[in-house]
Amino acid sequence: MALVELRDVHKTFAPTKRGGAPIEAVRGVSLDVEAGEIHAIVGYSGAGKSTLVRLVNALEQPTSGTVTVDGTRLDQLGERDLRRVRQGIGMVFQQFNLMRSRTVWGNLEFPLKLAGVDPAERQRRISELLHFVGLADKAHAHPEQLSGGQKQRVGIARALATNPSILLADESTSALDPDTTREVLGLLRKVNEELGITIIVITHEMDVVRTLAHKVSVMETGRVVESGPVIDIFARPREAVTRRFVSTLVDEVPQGAELEALRRQFEGRLIVVDVEGHTSQSDVFTALATRGLSVEVVQGGVNRVGPAVFGHVTLAVRGEGVDEVVAEVGRLEGVEVLA
Repeated sequence: MALVELRDVHKTFAPTKRGGAPIEAVRGVSLDVEAGEIHAIVGYSGAGKSTLVRLVNALEQPTSGTVTVDGTRLDQLGERDLRRVRQGIGMVFQQFNLMRSRTVWGNLEFPLKLAGVDPAERQRRISELLHFVGLADKAHAHPEQLSGGQKQRVGIARALATNPSILLADESTSALDPDTTREVLGLLRKVNEELGITIIVITHEMDVVRTLAHKVSVMETGRVVESGPVIDIFARPREAVTRRFVSTLVDEVPQGAELEALRRQFEGRLIVVDVEGHTSQSDVFTALATRGLSVEVVQGGVNRVGPAVFGHVTLAVRGEGVDEVVAEVGRLEGVEVLA
Protein backbone atom coordinates (compact mmCIF):
# COMPACT_ATOMS: atom_id res chain seq x y z
CA MET A 1 0.00 0.00 0.00
CA ALA A 2 1.24 3.50 -0.83
CA LEU A 3 2.24 5.79 2.02
CA VAL A 4 0.25 8.66 0.47
CA GLU A 5 -2.91 7.99 -1.56
CA LEU A 6 -5.10 10.57 -3.27
CA ARG A 7 -8.25 9.36 -4.95
CA ASP A 8 -10.27 11.62 -7.28
CA VAL A 9 -9.40 14.67 -5.18
CA HIS A 10 -10.99 18.01 -6.00
CA LYS A 11 -10.35 21.32 -4.27
CA THR A 12 -12.48 24.33 -5.14
CA PHE A 13 -12.05 27.75 -3.52
CA ALA A 14 -14.71 30.43 -3.24
CA PRO A 15 -14.53 33.33 -5.72
CA THR A 16 -11.99 36.00 -4.82
CA LYS A 17 -14.41 38.76 -5.76
CA ARG A 18 -18.17 39.22 -5.74
CA GLY A 19 -19.79 37.68 -8.78
CA GLY A 20 -16.63 35.79 -9.71
CA ALA A 21 -16.43 32.10 -10.52
CA PRO A 22 -15.21 29.48 -8.03
CA ILE A 23 -11.52 28.56 -8.42
CA GLU A 24 -10.86 24.90 -9.18
CA ALA A 25 -7.31 24.48 -7.90
CA VAL A 26 -7.22 20.66 -7.99
CA ARG A 27 -9.38 18.63 -10.37
CA GLY A 28 -9.83 14.90 -9.97
CA VAL A 29 -6.29 14.00 -8.93
CA SER A 30 -5.48 10.37 -8.12
CA LEU A 31 -1.89 9.79 -7.05
CA ASP A 32 0.19 7.28 -5.07
CA VAL A 33 3.48 8.02 -3.32
CA GLU A 34 5.30 4.91 -2.18
CA ALA A 35 7.18 4.72 1.12
CA GLY A 36 10.85 5.56 0.76
CA GLU A 37 10.65 7.32 -2.60
CA ILE A 38 11.32 10.91 -3.62
CA HIS A 39 8.32 12.04 -5.67
CA ALA A 40 8.47 15.37 -7.50
CA ILE A 41 5.37 17.31 -8.48
CA VAL A 42 6.04 19.85 -11.21
CA GLY A 43 3.95 22.45 -12.94
CA TYR A 44 3.91 26.07 -13.92
CA SER A 45 2.47 28.76 -11.65
CA GLY A 46 -1.20 28.11 -11.01
CA ALA A 47 -1.02 24.42 -11.88
CA GLY A 48 -2.28 23.44 -8.41
CA LYS A 49 0.87 21.77 -7.07
CA SER A 50 1.14 23.79 -3.83
CA THR A 51 -2.56 23.25 -3.10
CA LEU A 52 -2.00 19.53 -3.59
CA VAL A 53 0.73 19.55 -0.93
CA ARG A 54 -1.53 21.41 1.51
CA LEU A 55 -4.06 18.62 1.03
CA VAL A 56 -1.41 16.03 1.92
CA ASN A 57 -0.68 17.65 5.29
CA ALA A 58 -4.35 18.59 5.81
CA LEU A 59 -3.78 22.33 5.89
CA GLU A 60 -6.57 22.22 3.32
CA GLN A 61 -9.46 19.77 3.18
CA PRO A 62 -10.59 18.39 -0.19
CA THR A 63 -13.91 19.53 -1.61
CA SER A 64 -14.39 15.90 -2.63
CA GLY A 65 -12.30 12.76 -2.90
CA THR A 66 -10.07 11.11 -0.31
CA VAL A 67 -6.59 11.78 1.07
CA THR A 68 -4.98 8.89 2.95
CA VAL A 69 -1.60 9.06 4.70
CA ASP A 70 -0.09 5.89 6.18
CA GLY A 71 -3.51 4.22 6.16
CA THR A 72 -5.35 7.13 7.83
CA ARG A 73 -8.05 9.08 5.98
CA LEU A 74 -7.16 12.73 6.70
CA ASP A 75 -10.44 14.02 5.34
CA GLN A 76 -12.29 12.16 8.13
CA LEU A 77 -10.28 13.46 11.10
CA GLY A 78 -11.05 16.18 13.60
CA GLU A 79 -8.57 18.96 14.42
CA ARG A 80 -7.04 17.17 17.44
CA ASP A 81 -6.28 14.03 15.44
CA LEU A 82 -5.00 16.14 12.52
CA ARG A 83 -2.44 17.82 14.79
CA ARG A 84 -1.15 14.38 15.75
CA VAL A 85 -0.90 13.29 12.11
CA ARG A 86 0.90 16.51 11.13
CA GLN A 87 3.70 15.71 13.58
CA GLY A 88 4.60 12.88 11.22
CA ILE A 89 4.75 15.24 8.20
CA GLY A 90 7.64 17.72 8.03
CA MET A 91 7.51 20.85 5.86
CA VAL A 92 10.37 22.74 4.17
CA PHE A 93 9.52 26.17 2.74
CA GLN A 94 10.91 28.30 -0.08
CA GLN A 95 11.52 31.34 2.13
CA PHE A 96 12.77 29.33 5.14
CA ASN A 97 10.09 30.69 7.58
CA LEU A 98 12.55 30.87 10.47
CA MET A 99 11.76 32.89 13.59
CA ARG A 100 14.19 35.81 13.52
CA SER A 101 13.98 36.43 17.27
CA ARG A 102 15.21 32.90 18.06
CA THR A 103 18.60 31.31 17.56
CA VAL A 104 19.11 28.24 15.42
CA TRP A 105 18.78 26.18 18.60
CA GLY A 106 15.55 28.01 19.50
CA ASN A 107 14.07 27.42 16.04
CA LEU A 108 14.69 23.68 16.39
CA GLU A 109 13.42 23.58 19.95
CA PHE A 110 10.07 25.18 19.10
CA PRO A 111 8.40 22.20 17.34
CA LEU A 112 9.75 19.86 20.02
CA LYS A 113 8.15 21.96 22.75
CA LEU A 114 4.85 21.94 20.87
CA ALA A 115 5.09 18.15 20.64
CA GLY A 116 5.54 17.89 24.41
CA VAL A 117 9.10 16.51 24.30
CA ASP A 118 10.84 16.71 27.69
CA PRO A 119 13.87 19.06 28.07
CA ALA A 120 16.55 16.36 28.20
CA GLU A 121 15.28 14.69 25.03
CA ARG A 122 14.99 18.10 23.35
CA GLN A 123 18.68 18.76 24.05
CA ARG A 124 19.70 15.40 22.63
CA ARG A 125 17.51 15.69 19.54
CA ILE A 126 18.60 19.24 18.67
CA SER A 127 22.28 18.31 18.94
CA GLU A 128 21.67 15.27 16.73
CA LEU A 129 19.89 17.38 14.12
CA LEU A 130 22.54 20.09 14.03
CA HIS A 131 25.25 17.50 13.42
CA PHE A 132 23.16 15.81 10.75
CA VAL A 133 22.73 19.01 8.71
CA GLY A 134 26.30 20.21 9.36
CA LEU A 135 25.48 23.24 11.51
CA ALA A 136 26.73 22.24 14.96
CA ASP A 137 28.84 25.42 15.07
CA LYS A 138 25.80 27.65 14.34
CA ALA A 139 23.62 26.62 17.28
CA HIS A 140 23.62 30.08 18.87
CA ALA A 141 23.49 32.13 15.66
CA HIS A 142 20.39 34.05 14.62
CA PRO A 143 18.89 33.65 11.13
CA GLU A 144 20.22 37.00 9.88
CA GLN A 145 23.74 35.71 10.54
CA LEU A 146 23.28 32.75 8.21
CA SER A 147 23.59 32.33 4.44
CA GLY A 148 20.60 31.22 2.40
CA GLY A 149 21.88 27.66 2.26
CA GLN A 150 22.45 27.58 6.01
CA LYS A 151 18.93 28.91 6.61
CA GLN A 152 17.50 26.13 4.47
CA ARG A 153 19.56 23.57 6.38
CA VAL A 154 17.98 24.88 9.57
CA GLY A 155 14.59 24.61 7.88
CA ILE A 156 15.26 20.98 6.98
CA ALA A 157 16.49 20.22 10.50
CA ARG A 158 13.36 21.81 11.98
CA ALA A 159 11.16 19.76 9.63
CA LEU A 160 12.93 16.60 10.87
CA ALA A 161 12.60 17.48 14.57
CA THR A 162 9.61 15.26 15.34
CA ASN A 163 10.92 12.25 13.35
CA PRO A 164 8.42 12.52 10.47
CA SER A 165 7.89 9.73 7.99
CA ILE A 166 7.13 12.24 5.20
CA LEU A 167 8.92 15.45 4.24
CA LEU A 168 7.19 18.02 2.02
CA ALA A 169 9.56 20.41 0.25
CA ASP A 170 7.71 23.29 -1.43
CA GLU A 171 10.06 25.07 -3.88
CA SER A 172 12.79 24.61 -1.28
CA THR A 173 15.65 25.57 -3.61
CA SER A 174 14.01 28.34 -5.67
CA ALA A 175 15.57 31.12 -3.58
CA LEU A 176 19.10 29.64 -3.71
CA ASP A 177 22.03 30.01 -6.09
CA PRO A 178 23.13 26.96 -8.14
CA ASP A 179 25.98 25.87 -5.84
CA THR A 180 23.82 26.14 -2.73
CA THR A 181 20.99 24.34 -4.52
CA ARG A 182 23.30 21.37 -5.13
CA GLU A 183 24.23 21.32 -1.42
CA VAL A 184 20.60 21.39 -0.29
CA LEU A 185 19.61 18.69 -2.79
CA GLY A 186 22.48 16.58 -1.47
CA LEU A 187 21.13 17.01 2.07
CA LEU A 188 17.61 16.02 0.98
CA ARG A 189 19.03 12.93 -0.70
CA LYS A 190 20.84 12.13 2.56
CA VAL A 191 17.54 12.49 4.45
CA ASN A 192 15.94 10.00 2.11
CA GLU A 193 18.78 7.48 1.94
CA GLU A 194 20.00 7.51 5.55
CA LEU A 195 16.75 8.16 7.40
CA GLY A 196 14.38 6.42 4.97
CA ILE A 197 12.05 9.41 4.89
CA THR A 198 9.63 9.73 1.97
CA ILE A 199 9.97 13.13 0.28
CA ILE A 200 7.45 14.98 -1.88
CA VAL A 201 9.14 17.82 -3.77
CA ILE A 202 7.16 20.68 -5.29
CA THR A 203 9.18 22.44 -7.97
CA HIS A 204 9.19 24.01 -11.42
CA GLU A 205 12.91 23.30 -11.88
CA MET A 206 13.50 20.20 -13.96
CA ASP A 207 17.14 19.98 -12.92
CA VAL A 208 15.91 19.46 -9.34
CA VAL A 209 13.72 16.60 -10.60
CA ARG A 210 16.57 15.09 -12.62
CA THR A 211 19.03 15.32 -9.72
CA LEU A 212 16.82 14.24 -6.83
CA ALA A 213 13.58 12.45 -7.67
CA HIS A 214 12.70 8.81 -8.34
CA LYS A 215 9.25 9.59 -9.76
CA VAL A 216 7.59 12.71 -11.13
CA SER A 217 4.02 13.87 -11.64
CA VAL A 218 3.31 16.77 -14.00
CA MET A 219 0.38 19.06 -13.21
CA GLU A 220 -1.51 21.43 -15.50
CA THR A 221 -4.69 23.37 -14.68
CA GLY A 222 -5.26 21.36 -11.50
CA ARG A 223 -4.81 17.92 -13.06
CA VAL A 224 -1.99 15.39 -13.05
CA VAL A 225 -1.49 14.92 -16.79
CA GLU A 226 1.51 12.58 -16.66
CA SER A 227 3.17 10.51 -13.93
CA GLY A 228 5.85 7.84 -13.64
CA PRO A 229 9.56 7.12 -13.12
CA VAL A 230 11.67 10.18 -13.92
CA ILE A 231 13.69 8.49 -16.67
CA ASP A 232 10.50 7.33 -18.43
CA ILE A 233 8.85 10.75 -18.30
CA PHE A 234 12.01 12.58 -19.40
CA ALA A 235 12.84 10.17 -22.21
CA ARG A 236 9.28 9.83 -23.58
CA PRO A 237 7.19 12.85 -22.57
CA ARG A 238 3.66 12.54 -23.94
CA GLU A 239 2.03 15.84 -23.02
CA ALA A 240 2.96 19.25 -24.43
CA VAL A 241 3.53 20.72 -20.96
CA THR A 242 5.92 17.89 -20.10
CA ARG A 243 7.82 18.37 -23.33
CA ARG A 244 8.24 22.07 -22.48
CA PHE A 245 9.70 21.18 -19.10
CA VAL A 246 12.02 18.52 -20.51
CA SER A 247 13.22 20.86 -23.25
CA THR A 248 14.83 23.04 -20.55
CA LEU A 249 17.35 20.21 -20.11
CA VAL A 250 17.70 18.77 -23.62
CA ASP A 251 16.81 20.27 -26.99
CA GLU A 252 13.70 18.86 -28.62
CA VAL A 253 13.84 17.08 -31.97
CA PRO A 254 14.21 19.89 -34.52
CA GLN A 255 11.13 20.75 -36.54
CA GLY A 256 9.61 23.62 -38.46
CA ALA A 257 11.85 26.65 -38.95
CA GLU A 258 14.59 25.15 -36.82
CA LEU A 259 14.75 22.05 -39.02
CA GLU A 260 14.84 24.17 -42.17
CA ALA A 261 17.73 26.20 -40.73
CA LEU A 262 19.69 23.00 -40.09
CA ARG A 263 19.05 21.82 -43.65
CA ARG A 264 20.41 25.08 -45.03
CA GLN A 265 23.49 24.91 -42.82
CA PHE A 266 24.40 21.21 -43.19
CA GLU A 267 24.58 19.02 -46.27
CA GLY A 268 23.30 15.44 -46.39
CA ARG A 269 20.46 13.64 -44.63
CA LEU A 270 19.42 14.46 -41.05
CA ILE A 271 18.62 11.70 -38.58
CA VAL A 272 17.88 11.74 -34.84
CA VAL A 273 19.23 9.01 -32.57
CA ASP A 274 17.67 8.56 -29.13
CA VAL A 275 20.18 8.17 -26.32
CA GLU A 276 18.47 5.94 -23.78
CA GLY A 277 20.46 2.74 -23.67
CA HIS A 278 18.93 1.35 -26.89
CA THR A 279 21.11 -1.32 -28.51
CA SER A 280 20.35 0.44 -31.79
CA GLN A 281 22.69 3.30 -30.88
CA SER A 282 25.77 1.22 -31.48
CA ASP A 283 24.07 -0.35 -34.51
CA VAL A 284 23.51 3.10 -36.00
CA PHE A 285 27.06 4.29 -35.60
CA THR A 286 28.46 0.94 -36.76
CA ALA A 287 26.32 1.01 -39.90
CA LEU A 288 27.37 4.56 -40.71
CA ALA A 289 31.07 4.00 -40.03
CA THR A 290 31.38 0.74 -41.99
CA ARG A 291 29.76 2.31 -45.07
CA GLY A 292 32.31 5.13 -45.15
CA LEU A 293 29.81 7.95 -44.65
CA SER A 294 30.63 11.33 -43.16
CA VAL A 295 28.76 11.95 -39.89
CA GLU A 296 28.49 15.28 -38.05
CA VAL A 297 26.64 15.98 -34.79
CA VAL A 298 24.62 19.14 -35.43
CA GLN A 299 22.29 19.41 -32.43
CA GLY A 300 21.05 17.72 -29.25
CA GLY A 301 22.55 16.43 -26.08
CA VAL A 302 22.23 13.91 -23.29
CA ASN A 303 21.56 14.04 -19.58
CA ARG A 304 21.68 11.61 -16.69
CA VAL A 305 19.05 10.40 -14.23
CA GLY A 306 20.80 8.16 -11.71
CA PRO A 307 22.55 5.42 -13.69
CA ALA A 308 20.41 6.02 -16.79
CA VAL A 309 20.93 8.51 -19.62
CA PHE A 310 18.38 10.14 -21.88
CA GLY A 311 18.31 12.61 -24.73
CA HIS A 312 19.00 12.54 -28.42
CA VAL A 313 21.47 13.78 -31.00
CA THR A 314 20.76 15.03 -34.51
CA LEU A 315 23.26 13.86 -37.11
CA ALA A 316 24.00 15.14 -40.62
CA VAL A 317 25.01 12.15 -42.76
CA ARG A 318 26.47 12.47 -46.22
CA GLY A 319 28.42 10.43 -48.74
CA GLU A 320 27.91 7.86 -51.49
CA GLY A 321 24.83 5.68 -50.95
CA VAL A 322 23.56 7.87 -48.09
CA ASP A 323 19.88 7.40 -48.93
CA GLU A 324 20.16 3.61 -48.82
CA VAL A 325 22.01 3.59 -45.49
CA VAL A 326 19.68 6.14 -43.90
CA ALA A 327 16.69 4.04 -44.95
CA GLU A 328 18.37 1.02 -43.33
CA VAL A 329 19.17 2.65 -39.98
CA GLY A 330 15.79 4.40 -39.95
CA ARG A 331 14.18 1.03 -39.28
CA LEU A 332 16.12 0.61 -36.03
CA GLU A 333 14.59 1.33 -32.63
CA GLY A 334 15.26 4.83 -31.37
CA VAL A 335 16.05 6.34 -34.78
CA GLU A 336 14.03 8.98 -36.60
CA VAL A 337 14.80 10.11 -40.14
CA LEU A 338 13.88 13.77 -40.58
CA ALA A 339 11.92 14.09 -43.82
